[in-house]
Amino acid sequence: MDESLKDLADHIAHAEPHAVQKWHVVNGELTIFAVREHIQALIKFLRDDSQCRFETLIDICGADYPERRERFEIVYHLLSMRMNQRIRVKVSTDAETPVPSTVGVFPVSEWFEREALDMYGVLFSGNTDLRRLLTDYGFEGHPLRKDFPLTGYVEVRYDELEKRVVYEPVKLVQEYRNFDFLSPWEGAQALIPGDEKASKEA
Repeated sequence: MDESLKDLADHIAHAEPHAVQKWHVVNGELTIFAVREHIQALIKFLRDDSQCRFETLIDICGADYPERRERFEIVYHLLSMRMNQRIRVKVSTDAETPVPSTVGVFPVSEWFEREALDMYGVLFSGNTDLRRLLTDYGFEGHPLRKDFPLTGYVEVRYDELEKRVVYEPVKLVQEYRNFDFLSPWEGAQALIPGDEKASKEA
């Protein structure tokens, strides 16, 4: 399996030398590190080439590495049903530099890119509908960034008593939990049906 993936990687690297920086096969998975400016051409090649046939875009997601100069990685997961193979393509960027959109190759990219914008703040050039997808109206910040605070932002909810939308500071309420800090492995102290039988037998 690894040999076939290496042959595939060599084929892609020779066909798209301007787009492929490097590649590796780890645990039976091929990962290609691509040049950001050529990601659209590379994704199109992977879809159309007769030896690739990656005709299904499974997902576009992100990762945040704050210590890097280009802190964000955008990761494309592709599937070839015809060849029974998967591939992962990665590009790096920062908060200001947009990644070329792949909506022209896979229209489903639009929502994946909106999610990456919402969660990480990564911009995509060529996507004409870059709106937040998962967070509320007026939400500030990007929740999946490593520097996003756990508290301090506001949450939006509809107040039934006031009959309007209200903005309140985020609170992490944990009153419903029963923590035993001396023995964290014992878990909850709630009675489970049948426990009374065990205590009687003891």
